Amino acid sequence: MTTDLLRVPPVPLRLGPTIRAVDLHAAGEPGRVIVGGVEDVPGATMFDKMSWIQANHDDLRLRMLREPRGFPAANCNLVLPSAHPDAAAGYVIMEQVEYPGMSGSNTMCVVTALLETGLLPMTEPVTEVTLEAPAGLIRIRADCRDGKVTGVTFRNVPAFATHLDAAVEVPHLGTVTVDVAYGGMFYVIASAEAFGLRLTPDEGADIVRITEMIKAAANEQLPVVHPEQPGFAGITIGQLSGPAHDPTNSMRNVVTVSTGALDWERPATWTGAIDRSPCGTGTCARMATLHARGHLAIGEDFRHEGILGTVFTGRLLEDATVGERAAVVPQITGQAWITGIADYVVDPTDPFPEGFTVGDIWG
Repeated sequence: MTTDLLRVPPVPLRLGPTIRAVDLHAAGEPGRVIVGGVEDVPGATMFDKMSWIQANHDDLRLRMLREPRGFPAANCNLVLPSAHPDAAAGYVIMEQVEYPGMSGSNTMCVVTALLETGLLPMTEPVTEVTLEAPAGLIRIRADCRDGKVTGVTFRNVPAFATHLDAAVEVPHLGTVTVDVAYGGMFYVIASAEAFGLRLTPDEGADIVRITEMIKAAANEQLPVVHPEQPGFAGITIGQLSGPAHDPTNSMRNVVTVSTGALDWERPATWTGAIDRSPCGTGTCARMATLHARGHLAIGEDFRHEGILGTVFTGRLLEDATVGERAAVVPQITGQAWITGIADYVVDPTDPFPEGFTVGDIWG
């Protein structure tokens, strides 16, 4: 092999537009960040831009998340200009079946990508920046050293519980007691111990199947709508919660992200993707339910384990209200790492420009 073969070749012109993306993970959860190649889209707010993309440009989400460019656990973020005077930039979050209003691990990935590539200026030892997510403004503190983002702390939109100890009838499982809370998405939360689960990687198939069944039933039986942002409605994600494995942590959780439609007649075929991280918005939702019960005080640290044993540290900053609901303002701290930088293209002769799914891993 000659030295010339090791050089990065230019993208052939016949392949058309190129999308430049930074690949990262936050505490294990992958988060691709598109930083070039996609023009701005109509909309006064990032929620408006998200809605426009969903209605008019959903092929981008499919292309970047489905095979051969993606996989079931993949997430993608599109960085766009923000019209808000306080925001340095905005971002639209894309997952396999929805456009979430907010995501903690994806926020960590976006901030890390923008600062470490120089798209936003980095100031050491601390960079403070505000970004606009579809759910609202996210104020961020990034700890930085030697050009690396060593920690990301963000102030999330208010979180609140809508149901505590609600009974849901789940086909094949029976009556399940759940909480429902908003932390940037509407979560249904159930006890892992009720199903004999310790929330370990080897239990992944059972975790996904049980969580997806509970989520589908809860979404049918416990309708929810955000009081101030009615575009966010319905329970779209599920969480199993249990005791921490490490005594220095507060609790352990596993969140399952849906990857397709669910068929009640064939529950054994259901698949989803486990969030590899402790889940930022899931942690916010869990803290909201704990605070509503009087089990977590304002200013108290909440160390939340994920399935890999990685930790996000949460804290409730203050009480708030959302509409007529009591709420709390949560803060989350974690870290992300760049794993690659790539140019993505679509060959004009490619038979799968929007990607594809196969039932062996997609259900």
